[in-house]
Amino acid sequence: MNIVTLLPFIVLIGAMFLMTRSAKRKQQAASQMRNDMQPGTGVRTIGGMYATVKEVNEETVLLDAGPGVELLFAKNSIGAVLTDDEYNRLVHGIEHDLKSDESLVPDDASSITETDEPSDDAPAASDDKPIDLGKKDAADETADETEAAEVKAEEEPKKTDGESDAK
Repeated sequence: MNIVTLLPFIVLIGAMFLMTRSAKRKQQAASQMRNDMQPGTGVRTIGGMYATVKEVNEETVLLDAGPGVELLFAKNSIGAVLTDDEYNRLVHGIEHDLKSDESLVPDDASSITETDEPSDDAPAASDDKPIDLGKKDAADETADETEAAEVKAEEEPKKTDGESDAK
């Protein structure tokens, strides 16, 4: 046999070997993660539920999902073991990663205005001109249409008897 005819089979077998090897590594890492669970750590199940580990047995895990709610899950149903900071951030909304206590997003628009001081004429500034949002009353629309027709009639030169519309 020629090596050229065996080359596709060799490449196929090599690809299958690499894929199964990486899958085995992922399975081993997940198994190790599940075996390292201890009571008090936060977990996420494969169904997306966040809970705290209460008790770890050989094949099962007892989870505390809330006050008075204890659930028994198989170890294989644990999707991720979370760090304390990550669990508190996701479940309780507590952020520990921020460098300072300042809020990143202001609660109001005062930080993006021109001055930080309140102006004495603030009510006067709001009375400048009404903003046209394109909505008009029926009476306003007819008045605007007649004004536009009058302006258009004034702009067009008057035609004499000899001129025709079509040239």
